[in-house]
Amino acid sequence: MKKFLFLAALVVAGLVYAHYARWITLPAGVGGAYLPQRAETEANGGPGGRGGQPPIPVIVSRVRSQDVQVTADAVGTVQALNTVTVRPQVDGTIVEMTFREGQDVKAGDVIARIDPRTYQAQYDQSVAKKAQDEATLQNARLDLERYVRLAQTNFGSKQQADTQRSTVAQLEAQVRVDQALIDSAKVTLDYTTIRAPIDGRTGIRLVDLGNLVQSSSQTGIVTITQVRPLNVIFNLPQQRLRALNASQARAKITVQALDADNTTLIETGAVEVVDNQVDQTTGTVRIKAQFANPELRLWPGQFVNVRAYIDVLHNATVVPPAAVQRGPRGAYVYVLRDDNTVKLTDVTVGRQDEKTAVIDSGVSAGARVVITGFGRLTDQAKVNPTMDDEVKPAPAAEEVPQRRRGGGPGRRG
Repeated sequence: MKKFLFLAALVVAGLVYAHYARWITLPAGVGGAYLPQRAETEANGGPGGRGGQPPIPVIVSRVRSQDVQVTADAVGTVQALNTVTVRPQVDGTIVEMTFREGQDVKAGDVIARIDPRTYQAQYDQSVAKKAQDEATLQNARLDLERYVRLAQTNFGSKQQADTQRSTVAQLEAQVRVDQALIDSAKVTLDYTTIRAPIDGRTGIRLVDLGNLVQSSSQTGIVTITQVRPLNVIFNLPQQRLRALNASQARAKITVQALDADNTTLIETGAVEVVDNQVDQTTGTVRIKAQFANPELRLWPGQFVNVRAYIDVLHNATVVPPAAVQRGPRGAYVYVLRDDNTVKLTDVTVGRQDEKTAVIDSGVSAGARVVITGFGRLTDQAKVNPTMDDEVKPAPAAEEVPQRRRGGGPGRRG
């Protein structure tokens, strides 16, 4: 018998604990002997009633209906649109550096010059060789005219004329070869003047004036990076892929680059490419967004927080995130009634960020929900509500008047 009573007491105690933890709700009158405070409170008209505690001060906010942006956050890496390491295409000694480190250059600007004398001599030699062959060709053409006239008057053989015609053709081909050699020598000579291949900003110089450089060198002279515009590469979960493609089909998705606090806007860009395959290792898809970067707030190699605006939820039911509480049964809010009591209401949260929580079900627009004072709050509790738009912000530190010297507590006036 004693064992039975002990087990019954344990069961009742467990039910009472579960009731107060909001895991279950006991019917009115059940366990009254074990709920003296609640029974007494209800008998006195609830909290704040006769013999009860004073109303709990809380701040409430009204449930709103508004359009909500569907966003996806990630960490991205800034990449230059184009990066080129300028390397010499001919061997020689650098005789001039015409750029400053960190300088903005345009495509075609002179970066450096290599000693051109050897290549200038090769070019001049090719030009002279062509002139020599052209003179020989001119004389061969005159001989051909004479042989043709002699063959026509039977004073010369036709074979001699044909042989001379072949000689002229050979010399004409040789002149074309000479012209090709001139063009090649001209290109090689032009390579002694090293120019910027793209618009961009020069980095730290990789070789100094007077050094012998070679076309086979992998070091290069300087690296030029295009920083206006540039790209940000980031990954999003594959679950976002369908919404991404649907939104990108309508218009380019807006992307914001944010500072480390995830609120300060650095730059706004747009998605250029959604990768054509999902990384099976991570279950994510790579996305490239392009930013104009007019003020150079982004820099290649930098890590930034990225927020992509994928979709818009029209006329969504939203509450402040502070209103949403979570317990063993899931998310819930305290809804303010007309008699200044609160009702614990289970809700379904669609999405939530630091500014808003979208409620799919549980409350509707126009209701009032509690956003502060949860420490002593329970279901059916009496409260003293204040609307959030009536709360005055705390004065800044410099606005608080300082006490006069000697006028504070513990001092004589």
